[in-house]
Amino acid sequence: MSDMVLRSDTDGIATLTLNDPDTLNSLSDAMLAALSRALADIAESDARVVILRAEGKAFCAGHNLREMQAMRQAEDGGAARFADLFDRCAAVMAQITQLPQPVIAQVHALATAAGCQLVATCDMAVAAESARFGVNGVNIGLFCSTPMVALTRNIPRKHAMEMLTTGTFIDAARAAGLGLVNRAVPDGALEEETHALAATVASKLSRAVRIGKGAFHAQADLPVAEAYALARDAMVANLSEADTAEGIQTFLEKRAPGWTQ
Repeated sequence: MSDMVLRSDTDGIATLTLNDPDTLNSLSDAMLAALSRALADIAESDARVVILRAEGKAFCAGHNLREMQAMRQAEDGGAARFADLFDRCAAVMAQITQLPQPVIAQVHALATAAGCQLVATCDMAVAAESARFGVNGVNIGLFCSTPMVALTRNIPRKHAMEMLTTGTFIDAARAAGLGLVNRAVPDGALEEETHALAATVASKLSRAVRIGKGAFHAQADLPVAEAYALARDAMVANLSEADTAEGIQTFLEKRAPGWTQ
């Protein structure tokens, strides 16, 4: 595991920490590579849920602008390098969505541009009241088109367009109201509240949650009839699990389930 992304595991909860505070945890080439490796490792593990947090004064300040400016030295002005960067970033976002385990962002501070995209991509998010969120690339002449993809799948379009075109930041309470995060909590309670949410998820039947997360993302952009067909198949697969049969029977018999997973 790279020092740029740290991992710890406790009671089925895998915690990943972005650890490049000197660049405000920017999504540099090295950070994207380290995060991708960490997610790949977790996908093969028996972790039940993931917390994504960060060290330093920012959760994530987006792409590394110094690296991006250096890319301009190429003969094509950096176009190919830029495209590759955004493809690699999109691939990491897809890893989060496709990860079997739910991912909860623990946002203690600023999440801007691709950092806001990272929060929007996570399955859930808990934010400290002092956290701020923005897609503010437009302030330096760069519309946040790739962060826009995740943002517009989280909050109403008119509010997304306002954020994208004005570069204005919103606070955690506003982010919760719009649906970008699940809840805003006092700064001192952030770790406790995030861990409590993760522990609740970790206490459920892991196989059921994995089936459910996959179906959740797969059906989201389908027409209703296709979504129901996909969800039907997920329910059938879930019901075919021995532990699910045990769970239903124990509910009927009013006893604790003897799950194996």
